[in-house]
Amino acid sequence: MSVESKLFMPETTPPVTYTEGLEQRLRDRLHIQRLRAAPKSVGNRLALGFALIGPGLLVMLGDNDAGGVITYAQTGATYGISLFIPMMIPLGFIAYLVQEMTIRLGAVTRRGHAEMIWKRYGAFWGAFSLIDLVVANILTLMTEFIGIRVASGIFHVSYLITIPLAFAFIVGVLVFLNYSKWERVSLLIAAFNVIFIPLALVSHPDWSAIGQTFTGGAGWVLPGGLLSASFLILISANFGTTIAPWQLFFQQSCVVDKGLLTKDIAASRRDLMLGVTGMVCVAISIIVIAGQYLHGLPNASSLDDHAVVTGIGTKLGQGAMIVFALGLLEAGIIASIVISASTAWAIGEALDVPRSVNVSPRRSLYFYAPAVVGTAIAAIVLMLPHVPVGFLNLTVQVIATVFMPAAMLFLLMLLNDKELLGEHVNTPVRNALSIGVMVMLIGCNALYGISTVFPHAL
Repeated sequence: MSVESKLFMPETTPPVTYTEGLEQRLRDRLHIQRLRAAPKSVGNRLALGFALIGPGLLVMLGDNDAGGVITYAQTGATYGISLFIPMMIPLGFIAYLVQEMTIRLGAVTRRGHAEMIWKRYGAFWGAFSLIDLVVANILTLMTEFIGIRVASGIFHVSYLITIPLAFAFIVGVLVFLNYSKWERVSLLIAAFNVIFIPLALVSHPDWSAIGQTFTGGAGWVLPGGLLSASFLILISANFGTTIAPWQLFFQQSCVVDKGLLTKDIAASRRDLMLGVTGMVCVAISIIVIAGQYLHGLPNASSLDDHAVVTGIGTKLGQGAMIVFALGLLEAGIIASIVISASTAWAIGEALDVPRSVNVSPRRSLYFYAPAVVGTAIAAIVLMLPHVPVGFLNLTVQVIATVFMPAAMLFLLMLLNDKELLGEHVNTPVRNALSIGVMVMLIGCNALYGISTVFPHAL
């Protein structure tokens, strides 16, 4: 018996084979194998590359969710054209560092993140990580429906109509499509995430001021200083919208459900880098737009979604406001699709039930039901009339930052397990960089906590 089968063989029950999901996954793998064996033409290479992309693009463009869009806008509105623009580049490398580990872990073990924690470290830590994930996912889904609610107001459609419709679409994509169709529909929606880039270009940004943010000077001057409460809140929120616990669970399970193997790790890294590049470019575009046109407005740091969108409309015109609202709507929908999937995969892995988007709902109620219920809770909350949307948005991003060090600790322990990963374990450099990220997250959380409880201590 192999090491892998010993590690994951249930002790008291016979192994279960989920035939329906495995058959579809096998067909997807055979399609990739045929493309690899085909003549090395440009068309065949493009087809193979297209077949292998998915998890990396989805996790990073889904990361530019409705909450992230507003966080970036609040950052630009508060600090203008500032050091937050070049800061997005190292944040992108941090996201790549963290998510690349989930690629190797999923491709080598062919197990999802929740299953790895549950069966490697026991039920207590498995339940701990799962509860953290589910709570954070429901809160994050609320910010997605905030974006959908605000966008519907811009289009003069009641959110009592748009939120149920969006909920039905999100659930329908997860429940009724097999993996390959689910992935292609999700990628098609995610492509609209880049709509913020041309919007930033046509807003005629001050390129000289943007350039100075990369070289220092006036762009690095921060009102209130580096230890002000507003700066620490936005730093935590930007960290939280760049790397969040759901991303670890989502990408690893996505790699497994897509059927990717160790030979696909290089292609998956390119897929992830493409997603990171898109995420960084979109984030910078939103900060530039808000920094150019919303900076200096009264209460800029506390602008909610509606104030951000209408403020852009006032400065750039009705057309720009509609485009921004469309981007906000898309961001909420694509993030809801991938976050609900991460909940389904994680709970399915923990309960050891059929856990693939390829499995029909009648065969795996326990896989789909938690994701549907969690999404429904978030949608219902945002259909209430007086929800503090601005406060909720930033709070959720900060909570993601608080939860992230624990999630990264489990990831690091797994990536240093030679029995599991063999030659694919982390290198010392990767470990040092990852520990550095954890220290930064913990330090940021500590400073934010001190500045909140003792506002004059820093």
